[in-house]
Amino acid sequence: MLNKDILRQIVLQQKSENLVIGEIVKRGISLEILNWFKDNRVIIITGIRRSGKSTILKQMIRDKADCCYVNFEDERFIDFKAQDFEQLNEVLIEVYGSPKIYFFDEIQNIEKFETFVRRLQDQGKKLVITGSNASLLSKELGTRLTGRYKSFEVYPFSFAEYLSFKKVKYEKEHSYIAEKKVRLIKLFDEYSSSGGFPEYLKNNDKEYIRTLYENILYRDIIARYSIKRQKVIKELVNILTINVSSLFTYNSLKKTLGLANSITVKEYISYLNNSYLFFELQKFDFSVRKQLNSPKKIYLIDTAFNMIGGLNFSMNKGRILENIVFIELKRRNKEVYYYSNKNECDFLIKEGTKIKMALQVCYILSDDDKEREVNGLLEAMHKFKVKESLILTYEQESELKIKGKRIRVLPVWKWLLSQ
Repeated sequence: MLNKDILRQIVLQQKSENLVIGEIVKRGISLEILNWFKDNRVIIITGIRRSGKSTILKQMIRDKADCCYVNFEDERFIDFKAQDFEQLNEVLIEVYGSPKIYFFDEIQNIEKFETFVRRLQDQGKKLVITGSNASLLSKELGTRLTGRYKSFEVYPFSFAEYLSFKKVKYEKEHSYIAEKKVRLIKLFDEYSSSGGFPEYLKNNDKEYIRTLYENILYRDIIARYSIKRQKVIKELVNILTINVSSLFTYNSLKKTLGLANSITVKEYISYLNNSYLFFELQKFDFSVRKQLNSPKKIYLIDTAFNMIGGLNFSMNKGRILENIVFIELKRRNKEVYYYSNKNECDFLIKEGTKIKMALQVCYILSDDDKEREVNGLLEAMHKFKVKESLILTYEQESELKIKGKRIRVLPVWKWLLSQ
């Protein structure tokens, strides 16, 4: 059992640190989360390490009364057990009065945390908890809190949030004013290479990104899942990073990595997905079996990690643009697939039971590749009876009308700021 004096020391220190959070960028998801405070469900905020979850918590703490905060990432919680929660609660009441809202950061580090969360909720307390592992939080809370929680995913800065960070105010008419448009494109180039991790953008220290990557790999993946083949999973991460937005199969990766079976590859990639480092994209097919057995595409959470694998914007412009678009679609909570038949389409957006949008991404829509990009869209549009579609490019903008179908061509940066 953890000493009560140590718990008091931790809580008091974390309380004082919360009073000083400095200037922060207002996150797009913050208002959405706040709208759920009147609901009695537990709010769960998940996302990759250092994407801004703790800052969102601290921002809400600043705006709320009768609340308390604990960050379980503190190394002094290393010996904390489930039976210590009652002592911790006594300390929180002592330090904060009688809190009605409990903010718990990275609580999944504590075994059987969900029983304490359930007990507080039964007592009428509001709980907001964060975690950097999607599977663990959903699995544990799904057992104890079925239907009693609402989850949100936090990503590194969007391009709109990046502009706020840079103190650049964007208005729609700016895209028609030459000087402002040129500046926006320059800022988009910077965003494409530096990504959206808030702390990295403050210090521009590449060692920070490497340390973050290693923390995710060793703490959230290797240690959490007790992986013995560390060299293999490092090699897998490098292969996926270099081949971002490309097709792969578990079997092809198995051969490349020299493994005996593809199940190991599938498990390792699921761990990478759970830690929010990579995302798989499935091919759309009306047959679930065919969908599961088809090759997948892989995307990286943030372009800042490209420097780990040596992928740079100047050499892989189209693939990096596609990765940025995919992450934005995830941020907008879209259900996304890729399409492949006679031709290919980068993204299909599904709403309910219907495909609502077809979308291609290419750096430049040149005469050489125009037919390929357009044919992929037209085939998808005809198959799913979609009336409009998009081709997102680096800076081209126009409108195509082909065979009764309307295809808009937009710069990626302009589309990113369209919501």
